[in-house]
Amino acid sequence: MNMRISEIQRKTAETDIFMRLNLDGSGKCEIDTGNGFFDHMLTLLAGHSRFDLTVKCKGDTYVDFHHSCEDIGISMGKAFREALGDKAGIKRYGNIILPMDESLVLCATDISGRSYLNFDVTMPGSRVGAFDTELVEEFFAAFVREAGITLHIKKIYGKNTHHVIECIFKAFARTMKTAAAIDVAAAGEIPSTKGVL
Repeated sequence: MNMRISEIQRKTAETDIFMRLNLDGSGKCEIDTGNGFFDHMLTLLAGHSRFDLTVKCKGDTYVDFHHSCEDIGISMGKAFREALGDKAGIKRYGNIILPMDESLVLCATDISGRSYLNFDVTMPGSRVGAFDTELVEEFFAAFVREAGITLHIKKIYGKNTHHVIECIFKAFARTMKTAAAIDVAAAGEIPSTKGVL
């Protein structure tokens, strides 16, 4: 099997990011984003997707965390698209309804080559620690745009903001794990009647 690994280095006036993604890993991670809560979310993402993930970000957090969060999403989307290559043999689709305590989140994806995000989430609170909760949508919007995937995230229930966001990241991780996995019965085939994704 081809190594499905990508390394991205992205430097702007606002952020300096190094990212390494291995789609066929075991969930190992090294995360340093400059925000403790977001580190926690990306650690969960790695663990539940079993993608090996390294993220090092030096950003203008003296302004706020917006640029860092969005640019990490951009970098991760690029890394994901690059690591998938021609997408031969992938399952393509993934979905889950995932619970965490009082929270329940639906997540579904199509690794389609078409960028579309439906983010149907009302956050109970505006902040978790030093993290602005509106940045969750910014992260996924950036990821989807660069990865070229369709992604639907819907909060069904949830009163605790930390739980809602954690539920979202776990659901996303499990969904992407399924969609990016190799379908043994169709190994080497492009999962599209058009012959290209």
